Amino acid sequence: MAEENGMPPRGRIPVTGRLFIEEADLREDFIRASGPGGQNVNKVSTAVQLRFDLSGNTSLPEDVKARAAELAGSRLTRSGEIIIQADRFRTQQMNRDDALARLIELLARAAHRDKPRKATRPTLASKRRRVEGKKHRGSIKKMRGSGPVE
Repeated sequence: MAEENGMPPRGRIPVTGRLFIEEADLREDFIRASGPGGQNVNKVSTAVQLRFDLSGNTSLPEDVKARAAELAGSRLTRSGEIIIQADRFRTQQMNRDDALARLIELLARAAHRDKPRKATRPTLASKRRRVEGKKHRGSIKKMRGSGPVE
């Protein structure tokens, strides 16, 4: 892939400090971009479809894969590939970089584990404040009652 352009192969692509993906798990297809652009858009295949084999990946932990599949949503195929299409830019290289950056951002979000919530109990002081507030409100409502009419 990268050798075709005269660039050295990337090998491992870092996602976070400890996680990485292999270049072999990526596949790029170049297609014609949609939308306005005149003659250029009809002749040159500048848009990129980046395919990442999530199910066949061995470098990512299973929990990260599961969260990535959930985050990918409709971009995940039945065969377990994440497809990211990039056609924002006019050049093929900028679209390649954009697609890869979006994939890395998705995987980095999947690598983030939410901290489990610990159930807490209300303090005695907060319970007392709540009861006092309820009593105060009740006394206000009691005073609204109509007295003897003369």
